[in-house]
Amino acid sequence: MRAPESKIMDLAAARVWRESLRAAGRRLAMTNGCFDLLHRGHAEYLARAREQADALLVAINSDASVRAIKGPTRPVVAEQDRAFMLACLESVDAVLVFGEQKPLGLFEALVPDLYVKGGDYTVETIVQEERHLLERLGTRFAFIPFVGGFSTTGTIAKVRGGGDA
Repeated sequence: MRAPESKIMDLAAARVWRESLRAAGRRLAMTNGCFDLLHRGHAEYLARAREQADALLVAINSDASVRAIKGPTRPVVAEQDRAFMLACLESVDAVLVFGEQKPLGLFEALVPDLYVKGGDYTVETIVQEERHLLERLGTRFAFIPFVGGFSTTGTIAKVRGGGDA
């Protein structure tokens, strides 16, 4: 098993890694999100995403971008800890923290073969700016069936005594 630290990359290292995959004829799947409070739904989703290609890169929002998206009480888990937890998963080949709300620059720099999202999304409901860029780059889309009953928001509510997760 690779050391989790070796899977956490900055953009420069990810570009080199991506080029090595391309040179070897290996396909890259990419997904992105906050991945705050890693739960079974995340783990199942990432395992299915990895089955779609030869390697899986998970781009996670930085703490600042999570706050901008989710509000001032998030993330619960700091970006480097979220990155480490994801890197511990066998299904995840690389993790990259990005500071923007949308990973457009990452898509352009890495040109994934496949973009993977959960089944609660469709081509019509993903961020359209991302969709159009990925289509222009020739990236295919895959939507993994949604795993119900698991959510970070639900887990936070349960911990706070506000109901079941």
